[in-house]
Amino acid sequence: MATYPPNMPPKKKTKKTPKKKTAESENDLEEKYRRSVLDIAVLQDHITLQCESVRKVQADRIDLRSRVRDMEQKLQHERQDHRDVSSDLSRQYKTMQTELTSKVERPEKEASQLKEELVLSQEELSKEKQKREQVEQEKDAIIVGLQHKLDNLETDYEKILIETLDSLTSQLSVARRGWEDKSTALHQNYKELLAEFGLKALDI
Repeated sequence: MATYPPNMPPKKKTKKTPKKKTAESENDLEEKYRRSVLDIAVLQDHITLQCESVRKVQADRIDLRSRVRDMEQKLQHERQDHRDVSSDLSRQYKTMQTELTSKVERPEKEASQLKEELVLSQEELSKEKQKREQVEQEKDAIIVGLQHKLDNLETDYEKILIETLDSLTSQLSVARRGWEDKSTALHQNYKELLAEFGLKALDI
C-alpha cells in the first residue's frame, strides 16, 4: 500500500500519457509537495509560537492571579490594620476626650465651688464686719457712758472734797478758837499760879 505526504491527496489513476507529460506532472507534484511541506512547517512554527504565547499568557495570567490574590490579601490585611489603627485611634481619642472633658469639668466645678465659698465668705465677712461695727458702736456708747459717769463722779468727788475741806476748815477754825480759848485760860491760870508763888512769867 502506498503512503503519501501529509495533506497530500492520493494520486488518482490516470490514463496512460506520454512520458513527457508524465515528467512534467511529477515536477508539479513535487513542487506542490515542497510548498505544502514548507507551509506545514511555517504553520507548525506559527502554532508552536502561538502555543508558547498561550502558555506564556496562561503563566502570566496565573502569576497575575497569584499577584492579585496576594495584593487582595495584603489589601485586606492593610484594611484590617487600618481598621485596627482607626479603632485604636478612635478609642484613644475618646479616652483623651473623656479625660480632657473631665479635666475641664473638674476646674469648672472647683471654680464654681470656690465662687460659692467666696460668696459665703464674703457674706460671713460682711456679717462679721457688721457685728464688729455694732460691737464697736456699743463699746463707743459704753465708753461715752462711762466717760459721762466718770465726769459726773469727778464732779461729785470734787463737790464732796470741797464740802469736806470746807467742813474740815470750819472744824479746824472751831477747834482753833477752842484751843486759843483754852490756851488763854491756861496761860491766865499759869500766870495766876506764878503770881501766887511770887514769880513772873517773864522771869521764867
